[in-house]
Amino acid sequence: MLLEDLQVILKVAEFKSITAAASNLDMRTATASAAVKRVEQGLGFELFIRTTRHLRLSAAGERYIPQCQQAMAMLEQAKNTLKSDDDIIDGELRIALSSDLGRNIVIPWLDEFMQTHTQLSLRANISDSNIDFYRDSVDIALRYGKPNDASMYGFKICDVPRILCAAQSYLDTHGTPAHPHDLTEHKGLFYQLQDIIKDVWVFSDASEKFKVKLHGGHAANDGDLVRRWCVSGKGLAVKSCLDMSNELLAGNVINVMPNFKPTPTELWLVCPSRQSITPAVRLLRDAFREKSAGILKALIAKGIIDKSVLG
Repeated sequence: MLLEDLQVILKVAEFKSITAAASNLDMRTATASAAVKRVEQGLGFELFIRTTRHLRLSAAGERYIPQCQQAMAMLEQAKNTLKSDDDIIDGELRIALSSDLGRNIVIPWLDEFMQTHTQLSLRANISDSNIDFYRDSVDIALRYGKPNDASMYGFKICDVPRILCAAQSYLDTHGTPAHPHDLTEHKGLFYQLQDIIKDVWVFSDASEKFKVKLHGGHAANDGDLVRRWCVSGKGLAVKSCLDMSNELLAGNVINVMPNFKPTPTELWLVCPSRQSITPAVRLLRDAFREKSAGILKALIAKGIIDKSVLG
């Protein structure tokens, strides 16, 4: 059984279409179809149920495909272990990014990274939805929050303060809150995850925590949209300082109530298995750490966040 045929099988399972798989692999549909038939004949089982309009995994396919994915990943890892540090970093980076951080901060980092490592290709999945590594066909994810799945592997990139921010135009019109209790009189801009609106914000000072439920007419499941609303003066938002770094450094938004800090978070690069941690991923981890530290230092220099974030 040829490895090339197995690669076709995995692409057909991913795209649920022989035609789409062939297009992705730059081959004729007939060639891809022949590869599927060879694998099925070699196994003695049909891996796909085909109709004139649809293709789905058979019961045998549902058992075989995950193990085939693991086997191919192990072969790729074995190849990577033979490479020395001086060898070319190549392959495909399939990375999931959150919408705001991904579009406005990380994509330029990735563009620069790929200019250095020209043999790499990139497939970016930009969404604030929860990631399923097998359903979404990604190998790594850059996400806020420490992974809570013990089966995952992750690298912490940095600590990330959250801040309460608003455009000066909003503050000029509605006033500047001085205490969390003042926020009940203001308009909140809310992030929404799986139909749950995050309208309860928690702040702390040196001695006490404050939990406040806000009101507002704007909520979205896209962090980038919440940022845009904030910059345009629609209300107050609690955001990662990385997400808002360009706006903060340019003076487009203000760090409001800096003595009362929202609950901080962490930035992690997460992988579904050790086999996903390739030399390219390790280099990318180091690049992310360097770039994020640079942003945090710039925010510290402007007095926007405290230097303690760097440890």
